[in-house]
Amino acid sequence: MSPALELTAVSKTFTMHLRGGLRLPVVAGVAFAVRAGECVVLAGPSGAGKSSILKMIFGSYRCDAGSILVRHGGSATDVAIAEPRRILALRRDALGYVSQFLRAVPRVAALDVVAEPLVMAGAARSSAQHKAADLLRRLNIPERLWLLPPATFSGGEQQRVNIARGFVSDRPILLLDEPTASLDADNRAVVFDLVREKKRRGTAIVAIAHDDDVRNAIADTVIDVACFAVRT
Repeated sequence: MSPALELTAVSKTFTMHLRGGLRLPVVAGVAFAVRAGECVVLAGPSGAGKSSILKMIFGSYRCDAGSILVRHGGSATDVAIAEPRRILALRRDALGYVSQFLRAVPRVAALDVVAEPLVMAGAARSSAQHKAADLLRRLNIPERLWLLPPATFSGGEQQRVNIARGFVSDRPILLLDEPTASLDADNRAVVFDLVREKKRRGTAIVAIAHDDDVRNAIADTVIDVACFAVRT
């Protein structure tokens, strides 16, 4: 079976327009594949390009060279050259993403923030909220907070809402950028269980994790991104 996600010879350089067009190479020759039910963890020092790789997969950054193939629904899309509308469709149907920071519309209740991806995909609001409530409960967000906007929450609570939003959909590919960075041990264990459940359902996962315990808990393969870093 072909991988759900496959990167080949991917490179990225940032151009600093406010610094006279200074070019800042980040990574070159990035190559790996992720199959259904597998978790690949990107490791390496800060600044090595881990988050940039995730953002290229998600289409937030354009890569300068190479291909990023996303296979879904019997077809393959190269994110590196895809039209913006195709990338938006992939985000709706194929690509889930948990960033390090929650970005939500102000004054929207946490329950609806988590349920939104399902509603946008066509689910009934009541069933979406039911699934959102289950995740918020598992991630130890008190029910008294569910109807409040997450902007009023602590940093750890906001990150748990962010995780719930990312995990609520059953998209075939899930990208995780340091999902447990601000969590205590109990909630880290919940996230580990959620990742294992996604893997059992056949989700292909790419995660960034600095801590050995996180990598040991979720990784099938660990890739040292430093080997792709461009040294100038």
